[in-house]
Amino acid sequence: MASVQDAVGETTQRPIPALTVIDSEGYVVGWTQGSEELLGYAPDEILGRSFTDLLMPDELRGPIWDWSGGAGDEEYRTGLFELRRRDGGRMLARVEISRLATVDGTASWIVATTPAEAGVTSMSVLRPLLSLAPIIVAVWDRDLRCAWMNDGARRVRDILPGFAIGRGLREVEPGRDTPAIVQLAEEVLERGTPVIDCESFWPGSGDGGDGGRSLSVSLFRVEGVDRRPLGVCLLAIDITHSKARHRLALLREASVKVGTTLDVRRTAQELADLAVPVLADYVTVDLAESILPEVEPLDRLPPSGMRIPAFYRAGMASIHEGIPEALWRRGEPVYVPPSSPFTAALHSGRPHFEPEMNTSPGTWLDRDPDRARLIRETGMHSLIVVPLKARGEILGVTVLVRTETQAPFSRDDLLLAEELAATAALSLDNARRYTRERNAALLLQRHLLPSRVSGGDALEVSSLYRPSGSRRTASGDWFDVISLTRSRIALVVGEVTGQGLTAAASMGRVRTAVRTLADLDLPPHELLTRLDDVYAREAKENGAAGSPEDIMEGTVLYAIYDPSLRRCTMASAGHPPPAIVDPSGRVVFPELPAGPPIGMGLGSHASIHHDVSGGTLLALYTDGLIGGRDSDPGTGMERLGAALAQASGPLDSLCSTLIDTMVHDGTTDDVTVLLVRTL
Repeated sequence: MASVQDAVGETTQRPIPALTVIDSEGYVVGWTQGSEELLGYAPDEILGRSFTDLLMPDELRGPIWDWSGGAGDEEYRTGLFELRRRDGGRMLARVEISRLATVDGTASWIVATTPAEAGVTSMSVLRPLLSLAPIIVAVWDRDLRCAWMNDGARRVRDILPGFAIGRGLREVEPGRDTPAIVQLAEEVLERGTPVIDCESFWPGSGDGGDGGRSLSVSLFRVEGVDRRPLGVCLLAIDITHSKARHRLALLREASVKVGTTLDVRRTAQELADLAVPVLADYVTVDLAESILPEVEPLDRLPPSGMRIPAFYRAGMASIHEGIPEALWRRGEPVYVPPSSPFTAALHSGRPHFEPEMNTSPGTWLDRDPDRARLIRETGMHSLIVVPLKARGEILGVTVLVRTETQAPFSRDDLLLAEELAATAALSLDNARRYTRERNAALLLQRHLLPSRVSGGDALEVSSLYRPSGSRRTASGDWFDVISLTRSRIALVVGEVTGQGLTAAASMGRVRTAVRTLADLDLPPHELLTRLDDVYAREAKENGAAGSPEDIMEGTVLYAIYDPSLRRCTMASAGHPPPAIVDPSGRVVFPELPAGPPIGMGLGSHASIHHDVSGGTLLALYTDGLIGGRDSDPGTGMERLGAALAQASGPLDSLCSTLIDTMVHDGTTDDVTVLLVRTL
């Protein structure tokens, strides 16, 4: 161990010191010629005496020389002291004490004494630097037992095994993952090839305190003057909270917090909120009209001076309350000069990086005096403009600015901004595609549903379809009112499986099939049986042809009202029963035979009759009204009955009131209501 310590702590130019060996009681047991020459004592005059006899009286009171308890736990001590020479004179000397291991296991020390005028100027610079450096340094001997460590290693030795003098690195504690470091140390000791910047995680103590450390570890071999390996030195830097790890954490946070909904404006705002203040002091997210189909086309907006409308402001955030840096608010068109960095990023797809903004005359800001004024007033000094690009298309730009943060943006900041923009752009594109498909499905569904319904002289009729407010797109809800022979009226409500355009198209096919079968003047149960047979055969054919996406299933409630008999005949194919409210306000849900949904090919449906008087209200609906497919239908029907018991007024307003009462904002299903009142 001594040779390892010498290799770490000494320089080749240092003069040879006077050496003295002291036993565990503090008595001199070894005295060299150098010590005799330095202090003047012959060996027979000093051997067996306490080393404290050589110190001036003031030093005797120092606890460092309390030899009755040994020299404590320290492996090495040093300092400047006044020593007593044999001739009675004083000498200022630098004293260094190192622990020695003896055969019987008792402690002893070797004392190196150097005159101050030599010691101060030629003392090892490496040792105090290593001891006080804010890095972890440790040295293991050839048996991988710790021979020396600095203060940085001592501060973390409660969680890092092997960081204790005399302890072997191979002494692995339960829960510690040190074999990798042991293997690296053995390879470095054998081959002499250093290992540089190897990241290693060391778990905490598990007592609820330190959660562990991530270290950047480097290992190299310690060699003697003859190139013989003496041990291994470890240098480690704690990177647990490093800048790089902070950036990785921010990217992980972006994957969770950006794109939480399929709403482009909310996604844009989430990006701005995430980047402030961790990356920038002020951030805007401006989108092209291509992903905001409901806004007015930008080419229809007049230019403002030398500026043209290029984007719509979709999100922004600032460290300052009220966002004083903003010229435009959310939803407003953003005007820029044609040659600005914003339009350049939009057209080229490449970021604009300006760590120190150039606001001198002759720049693009000459054509944008409002921005120039705001830059001066708010202290903007560093700028990044990143295009929002997804699947080869530019969707807009995000602008990052620093005002209060004095450090300009770095290349690493630019890289992080690009990665955040890429994450947000994918979410924006997904939201745009979803919005397009949803709008198309809703448009198709509304075109396929009846534009107006009429019950003739027998019924007052009103209907309302409301798509869900959640991420899900339009489903296959539908309804119809069909005039039959002998003044009878068919009332139909149904829902097909699926979402989007496929569900809307399937819904149109089912509605057409029901109208065709209704012309045959079939009773409700027979119409449903034939409808089930048609789609079961179609499903079998499509399945054989390898087109399972074309297989359609759904539920239908079909009812026929005969005004001459004041009777309603109805049958259900897996659909909830209607609510019937008599003129007194009593609400009943007829017990319909549980027929299977259409498309299954079971064909077992039955009809029931229910007599109704004038002024009776019938409510036909899809299951979105009573809580959706995943909710308890019984509870939903109880709530519906309570709402209908208080119903009054025109049917048009009653449809809206009923949906507002029954459906919460986060519903995941569309809602269709068909209300009829007998005359």
